[in-house]
Amino acid sequence: MEALTHTFLPVYDGRSRILILGTFPSVKSRENQFYYGHPQNRFWKVTAALAKSPAPQTVEEKKNMLLEGHIAIWDVIASCEIEGSSDSSIRNVVVNDIAGLLQKTNIRAVFCNGGKACELYEKYCEKSCGKKAYKLPSTSPANAAWSLERLIESWREATAPYLE
Repeated sequence: MEALTHTFLPVYDGRSRILILGTFPSVKSRENQFYYGHPQNRFWKVTAALAKSPAPQTVEEKKNMLLEGHIAIWDVIASCEIEGSSDSSIRNVVVNDIAGLLQKTNIRAVFCNGGKACELYEKYCEKSCGKKAYKLPSTSPANAAWSLERLIESWREATAPYLE
């Protein structure tokens, strides 16, 4: 069990309409110093489909694609104890100031990338944020039951009313 602190900032701007929350950066993401760094994670392919953009490769391309697509991203957890990348091992959670982010943006809806992010948001953030979060199927490679096409379809259906 390792005590870790989230070290990178949320991605958002004044045009962001939706916020997508993960739990906490994976080992690969921590190494890369940016969100969804595991090469098998389908997050960038899914959000590229939402943004009607080619899948980004560099951190700069990823940030630009999100901002152009009116998508903000962050993680629920600011610091915690965690084993590797295992969400189920997370203990001693300190959350990010998501309510503060929502107050200074025009974000219309909050989405969680998977069940654990949603569970943490509901437990620690929903009351202070005053917004219910919508649970999206996880883009993690551990969620092998969901094909890329099915993920894109589900995410598009959930987010479309807020991104149109």
